[in-house]
Amino acid sequence: MSLERLSTQALVIGSGVAGCTAAFVLAEQGFQVTLITAGDELTRGNTVLAQGGIVYKGDNDSPHELERDILIAGWRHNYAKAVRHLAVKGPDAVRTILIDRLGVPFATHENGSFYLAREGGHSQARILHCADYTGKAIMESLVRAVQASPNIRVLSKRTAVDLLTTHHHATHLDFKYSLNNECAGAYVLDQDSGQVQTILADFTVLATGGCGQIFLHSTNSRGSIGSALAMGYRAGVKLMNVEYVQFHPTALFKRAERRFLISEAVRGEGARLVNADGQPFMQRYDKRGDLAPRDIVTRAIMEEMLRTGEESVYLDAAHYVGVDIAERFPTIFEKCMEAGIDIRRDPIPVVPAAHYFCGGLLTDLSGRTTLDRLYAVGECACTGVHGANRLASTSLLEGLLWGKQAGEDICRRLQKRSLISKKLKSAIPDWNPLGNQANEDPALIAQDWAFIRNTMWNYVGISRTTVRLRRAFEELRDLNKHLHDFYKETPISKSIVDLFHGCLAAYLITTQAMRNKHSLGCHHRKD
Repeated sequence: MSLERLSTQALVIGSGVAGCTAAFVLAEQGFQVTLITAGDELTRGNTVLAQGGIVYKGDNDSPHELERDILIAGWRHNYAKAVRHLAVKGPDAVRTILIDRLGVPFATHENGSFYLAREGGHSQARILHCADYTGKAIMESLVRAVQASPNIRVLSKRTAVDLLTTHHHATHLDFKYSLNNECAGAYVLDQDSGQVQTILADFTVLATGGCGQIFLHSTNSRGSIGSALAMGYRAGVKLMNVEYVQFHPTALFKRAERRFLISEAVRGEGARLVNADGQPFMQRYDKRGDLAPRDIVTRAIMEEMLRTGEESVYLDAAHYVGVDIAERFPTIFEKCMEAGIDIRRDPIPVVPAAHYFCGGLLTDLSGRTTLDRLYAVGECACTGVHGANRLASTSLLEGLLWGKQAGEDICRRLQKRSLISKKLKSAIPDWNPLGNQANEDPALIAQDWAFIRNTMWNYVGISRTTVRLRRAFEELRDLNKHLHDFYKETPISKSIVDLFHGCLAAYLITTQAMRNKHSLGCHHRKD
């Protein structure tokens, strides 16, 4: 028995800060929203893992100062108009939504003023935080608002399979002859039933996060496999800056499925990177030392590891941080204690790990993509704010602001009754299951994932060469072809969809990295 077709005014795919904000803004204006998440609850994504904080405004700050810091960190490969927009509008979005409307409990001094932190690449302290679990605090407040709204229907354990478009899916010739391609919703897999549901939407918002889990070492949540990149590409959406993948310089050196992040805020409070002999080394690589932008710190760590032959470097907070470390960074303190490291006395062994996707689906200042009725917000989108390298603590701000703006833009369009016609709804067919061979083998899927992650880490990682990229391109091209055939022959499942999306995302990133021969920021070409 097939699942009932659903219709909604707005379909939001993804439940992080960007997706939840878009849904919240739409619901506040009385519109009906369907919000889907691949997890069993709304807090399974990357937002809840964000430790450091969210950019606000310093005591003697200005939009110009923030704009300058973002441009410098991004190697001036940024879209200046988007950077200026974030610098001017971002702090107001933080105040109106997170502070005034949701009451997120950001840290304050005894006099009630906000405790503003400073991180790498910032010229001054301007970052709001909740100890070292800022993302968790923001998400808890957003989730409460989303769950309390009668206008938001939350569907958990749902995986988006493919975007519905008029050119690719509509059966009526009127839509195929039209020059305008439109998004009409998505095919969505119900993980419990194993069936694919057709969800028709007047507007669709992609907010699926990044792609860190296609690399061997990552700080990202399990679902960060580049799904929006894969679905957007298949639907003909323009992509931008996908070769710029940021590696966080300081992840806890401990074998795990997800590398535990040691927040940049620890260095912001004075911690120093040292080698195995306890010697600070960052000044040898950049005059800004430990507070240089992430791409520079990451490469410096890798150079130091190669020079010394050590498996990691160390982050020394015990001898350099003046505040109570356990109180300021309770999550990090607890996690390190579990690993037998008391950060009040011992340096923390750290290595770089894939962390943030600076590129994605190209969008304008409202989150609109090049496919009509499709928006992208958060890490899966390329607004142009980050350029070739993201400035610390701008990710939550970008997700919040563009989530807000996408919601507001959709509200304006819905008020004009720009709705999908009954004719189009009837022209979109339900999912047609092609595969009937029950040949899904967990061992083969695990091997394919190991191949993808090792290939991306070794050949498309922190430092790239023509030879490495060519090899990755050829091998991922072959695997993609194999998976296309396998996808058509095998009954659909979440593991199959994830593998298909992840492999295609890896291939797209590799292809663009190979084409871009100019070394800049996160895209470091050794040759």
